[in-house]
Amino acid sequence: MAANENNRIFLQAALNARDHPANPTTPRSIAVQAAIAVAAGAQSVHLHPYDASGRQSLDAHDCAATLQEVRAACPGIPISLTTSAEVEPNPQRRLELITGWTELPDLVTANQGEPGIVEITELLAERGVGIEAGLLSLDDAHQFIAAGIAPLCHRVMVEPLDGDPAAALAHAEAIESALATAGITLEQVHHGDGVASWAVNRRAIDRGHGIRTGLEDTPVLPDGRVAKDNGELVEAAVVLTEN
Repeated sequence: MAANENNRIFLQAALNARDHPANPTTPRSIAVQAAIAVAAGAQSVHLHPYDASGRQSLDAHDCAATLQEVRAACPGIPISLTTSAEVEPNPQRRLELITGWTELPDLVTANQGEPGIVEITELLAERGVGIEAGLLSLDDAHQFIAAGIAPLCHRVMVEPLDGDPAAALAHAEAIESALATAGITLEQVHHGDGVASWAVNRRAIDRGHGIRTGLEDTPVLPDGRVAKDNGELVEAAVVLTEN
């Protein structure tokens, strides 16, 4: 079960990287949204740094500036950074950028279906960064299992991206089953995309897994209304964990 010392379900907030009026892109605005999410009940935050032009960035300066702001706003809260190929598609360039990080996050998400992800996982694990292995599909889960890198990882992120809630639930179940069959017992944190994310969250809570929510994952609340910000999404997730 992904619970903390108070026996609460683990809840991470994914703060940005979606088209939404409250999507934060500057170090300061990301830190503000992080503090709002933590005040609402998030125990960890995941974020995507941006550069001065408003584009997502893996550059060492941009990552350091954002990490410093968020750490000042949320002392003691574990921070997870992206390593997504959507930010930098070229595997070699992405590895070079991440190698150049001077301020290290507590955690990173490492999407296991992406080219070069094993090298990134090994690099950051060696530098003491916790790895959240992102499994966006059943194929990702199979690649993760075959790579044999589970011992390097802190947790797995079960992240079906199906828009239909029923399909997302079936996909989450298949990924979880593949991990169990392979004997991988890492902590699991589950989320989906859009309104389907809430169905995935509910299933995960019922099974004792952690969950993630936030503007990266869904712009809408469980009832379909557009959320005001990350705080409102986290508040809704906390209600789910308490019911």
